[in-house]
Amino acid sequence: MTKGRVSTERGIADLADEYDVIVVGAGPAGLSAATTLAGTNARTLLVDENRTPGGQIYRAITLAQPVDRQRLGEDYWRGRSIAEDFLRSEAEYAPATTAWSIQPLQGDAGQTIGHEVGLSSNGVARLIQARQVVLATGALERPFPIPGWTLPGVMTAGAAQIALKTSGLVPSGKVVIAGTGPLLYLLAAQLIEAGATVSAVLDTTPRENWLRAFRHARGFLVSPYLAKGLKLLQTVQRRTRVIRWVSALAAEGEGGLKEVVWGAGGREHRMAADLLLLHQGVVPNVNFSNSAGCAHEWDEAQLTFRPQVDEWSASSVAGLALAGDGTGIGGAEAAAIQGRIAGLGCASRLGLVAPAERDRLAVPLRTSLARAMRGRRFLDELYRPAKAFRVPQDPDTIVCRCEEISAGQIRASVSAGAGGPNQMKVFLRCGMGPCQGRLCGLTVTELIADERSKHPSEIGYYRLRFPIKPLRLHELAALPQTETAKVAVLADLADTHHPADLNERKPQ
Repeated sequence: MTKGRVSTERGIADLADEYDVIVVGAGPAGLSAATTLAGTNARTLLVDENRTPGGQIYRAITLAQPVDRQRLGEDYWRGRSIAEDFLRSEAEYAPATTAWSIQPLQGDAGQTIGHEVGLSSNGVARLIQARQVVLATGALERPFPIPGWTLPGVMTAGAAQIALKTSGLVPSGKVVIAGTGPLLYLLAAQLIEAGATVSAVLDTTPRENWLRAFRHARGFLVSPYLAKGLKLLQTVQRRTRVIRWVSALAAEGEGGLKEVVWGAGGREHRMAADLLLLHQGVVPNVNFSNSAGCAHEWDEAQLTFRPQVDEWSASSVAGLALAGDGTGIGGAEAAAIQGRIAGLGCASRLGLVAPAERDRLAVPLRTSLARAMRGRRFLDELYRPAKAFRVPQDPDTIVCRCEEISAGQIRASVSAGAGGPNQMKVFLRCGMGPCQGRLCGLTVTELIADERSKHPSEIGYYRLRFPIKPLRLHELAALPQTETAKVAVLADLADTHHPADLNERKPQ
């Protein structure tokens, strides 16, 4: 095993059976956590599904060329030093490797002494033990269910950004970008710089959001977001058409996208398009933390569930820490700092760093984190997606893309007795497809809340089970037949290992 990089040809068979810490996710939080832990002499393994480090925000950063610096921006380029610091560290690295399970290991007295993590790569599955685990699974795009969003020619903005960063692919034809959030304008600027024909940016930010955000303007005015935001707006407005106050949106076409239809100013408008890119912000990816049994709470500012963590990033599950946007959206700079804090916390719990030294090292990190988070509340309020785009009113709008379940079917299940997402599964297969609820979870929660006139925190989220990613049968069959392995694969038979139902209530 080489330090800093694990050969994908050798695969996970060469990994050790035990580590002090396993870090899941090679975005800014995971890279920084692993680098920090390796610096404390903790035997550390970083696991990531991608073939190169960087996560989504810094995707393919180690392969980027100087031309990408101009096209993708300085914020993207900052990820290079984070990735290089990790690759120079003593941490071990397993790229192209999926983490699909995590189960607690119990000591003789019944206490949790570590975790066993299920990994898969190149058709081989392993169960590897760690005394501590850091989940740095990042964010995913908020569901944006509009009529026609399943048509060929309609994609998420994040998917287009992945294609641009990893393969330099620039969309051809007439491109329309629609939604809300600062990343909407970032992607528009990146695509324009790369040579795409962006016909229009349809901004769905509600007009009333400005009044709500204004209360938090002081922090935003002294934050780095202001200058960056103004520059992006100027770039996009100068080179394409920006249409604001969009209150309705649909994609139309037979067999593929032909037109984008939107409402603004009390009128319906149409535009021919070859590609529609949708984006209305990002939310924490909670599938892993949910399945692991971590306590979660509803974040009203960001309209999402997020795991509860303490000041050292420890979750409610012993030996399991979380860092980065997976605990609440704060951006890449904040995620990297949170990763370092999580690393110090784990090192301290392992006895590798004394509490006093941990606290001393964390002081400048917390100062930097507070600076990086300035203006975040302003952005949360300003780019709060409109209810019309979070909770589809058209009953025919598809909500669960995997199983093709519509908003009307979900509402009907409530009338039939479903009080929450898990009870709904008695009636529908919503959330049971390959994405395991990533593309529909929040929409389902808010649809049921709307139908029952309840708050989303009362409705709860899917109760997710391991394995959280698809595995081949031969991979499962090859695992050792231990009790822990059986729980990892058949977790739905062991409810005591999965207490996190995120506050779902029975119907009143």
